[in-house]
Amino acid sequence: MDIRFSPTRPDADTLVFAVPKGGFDALPLSAAPILAAGAAASRFTGETATSFESFVTEGGKTLRVLLLGIGAGSAQDVEKAGAALTARLATSGAVHAAVEFFGGASGELAARLAFGAQLRGWRIDTYRTRQNEKAKPTLQTITLVAAGADAAWETLAAVADGVAFTRELVSEPANILYPESFVERCQHLRDLGVKITVLDKAAMEALGMGSLLGVAQGSVREARLLAMEWDGTDGAVEKPVVFVGKGVTFDTGGISIKPAAGMEDMKWDMGGAGAVAGAMKALAGRKAKAHVVGICGLVENMPDGNAQRPGDIVTSMSGQTIEVLNTDAEGRLVLCDALTWAQRTYKPDVIVDLATLTGAMIVSLGNEYAGIFSNDDGLANDLIAAGQAAGDPLWRFPLSAAYDKLIDSPIADMKNIGSRYAGSITAAQFLKRFIEDGVKWAHLDIAGMVWADKPGATWDKGATGYGVRLIDQLVADKFER
Repeated sequence: MDIRFSPTRPDADTLVFAVPKGGFDALPLSAAPILAAGAAASRFTGETATSFESFVTEGGKTLRVLLLGIGAGSAQDVEKAGAALTARLATSGAVHAAVEFFGGASGELAARLAFGAQLRGWRIDTYRTRQNEKAKPTLQTITLVAAGADAAWETLAAVADGVAFTRELVSEPANILYPESFVERCQHLRDLGVKITVLDKAAMEALGMGSLLGVAQGSVREARLLAMEWDGTDGAVEKPVVFVGKGVTFDTGGISIKPAAGMEDMKWDMGGAGAVAGAMKALAGRKAKAHVVGICGLVENMPDGNAQRPGDIVTSMSGQTIEVLNTDAEGRLVLCDALTWAQRTYKPDVIVDLATLTGAMIVSLGNEYAGIFSNDDGLANDLIAAGQAAGDPLWRFPLSAAYDKLIDSPIADMKNIGSRYAGSITAAQFLKRFIEDGVKWAHLDIAGMVWADKPGATWDKGATGYGVRLIDQLVADKFER
């Protein structure tokens, strides 16, 4: 979809008027009285993301008119309104919509509405060969009547591109997206100035990544470790902030195989890695003045004759041994080696991992919040604040030595699962054992957030792009120079 900004109203087939809560006094149209009466009869009062639609004859042309509620006019209100605009018009037959604000709008606010429209307009039609004509998108252009939006839009457009990239990765089926092809999909980030490093199976074997490689050994798809580095400080900041994503491109559960019903959803078990890749695209795209590294541990978890067995013991890169009691608790086995490699390679002061790690998190929080665990109150608070501002909400859970004993193994340093209770917490306690002294760390369990069975404020059914805006906001708030 083409987003434009213009100081004057363009020739468009659809006119959209952004209306604050409380309604409007007058419309710059000859049919204003009829529209006002219709809006009143429909009880439209300008509440956020509500709308009233009609058609009028103006200047000899029949035009679609949409009154769009922007509530109190905050950035979040306007963003949601922009998303509602796209949801309403995307397949409506409208081709070009011109958006005007009552009393005008700042360039930043206009860009925010465009941002919401762009986010909600993403869809994946890659594999459709037939589609009902009325289901095909018609909306091609949105022009916002506002001046001075270019700078704000350049930044927001880069973030929207990052969200779109994450949604693309998360949506792809596992026969198309697997560790090697995930790496290939990220190669275009080099054009934005991102340095890419890839470790193959042999390199990881040499480093002793027995935990990560144990998960991958049942698949014909070899594992990869992908590192993406963006330094927008020109070397002025030596230590980067590091984000690590779980990238299980398909999770059957391995020998501890999952039930067949719903297993197709496990193509999005790489949602953490997808979020990290999308965030790196956003940060590089907007030229963030920060030093950031994104790392993706990429595997496929399959149950062939060479697959890891329950009861196997593996040695992680850290040297710690793990008794694998359940091969479906594989994400933590991938992350622990990725976290160790990240710390030894980049020596960060701050590291954050994102993972669709536990079904227990969905039981706890549903699809409304992701869970956060952290060894540092300041970092946890910064992440929660960033999530609130970005629309990627987080809810904090405890870490405690009281839970630690639940993953002690009688024959190894630890086991990869605890009892049936506090499953998300014991998973976080497992990861905590691989964080080096002095490193501020947070673990985000995003299992309930990367995929949606119903439309949300700025996404349709399917991949949400959760995590990209959260990372971008945290970097903007705390790590940019």
